[in-house]
Amino acid sequence: MDKRPKILFLSKGSASRAQIAEGFLRHLSGEQFVPLSAGTESSHVHPLAIEVMAEVGVDISSQRPREVGSLFKDTIRYAVVVCDPAREKYPVFPFTRNLLKWCISDPEAAAEPEERKEDFRQVRDQIRLRVQELIATTSQLERTYGEPRTVAAA
Repeated sequence: MDKRPKILFLSKGSASRAQIAEGFLRHLSGEQFVPLSAGTESSHVHPLAIEVMAEVGVDISSQRPREVGSLFKDTIRYAVVVCDPAREKYPVFPFTRNLLKWCISDPEAAAEPEERKEDFRQVRDQIRLRVQELIATTSQLERTYGEPRTVAAA
């Protein structure tokens, strides 16, 4: 049985933000965690998410969004809800003690097509910083306690 902590990134559609976060966690943490992403609605990985991640050397083209219900039986050590509270309600994942909420705008919401790519880049860069902080925080907790501990929302 894999004892590595599972970290779930949850968003409405899991087409961009959650996929970007999963890709960065996999890329930046190596084998330390099991990164997952899911959405409350079915979707596909947005082509611009794949494109802007490729710009920074991270390939997410083979990732596939999951429906959140498919993970209810899994032991998820940390769940990170990614949401734009001005436009969306926070999705709920009740099966973890360690729930974080990241307020990150939806890059798919840009009105003009030419603005979307830049919005995707900005969101990508925000998420990279958040994932780096998450790795540092959770790595310290795992080393210190060796078991799940509640973490404060970011």
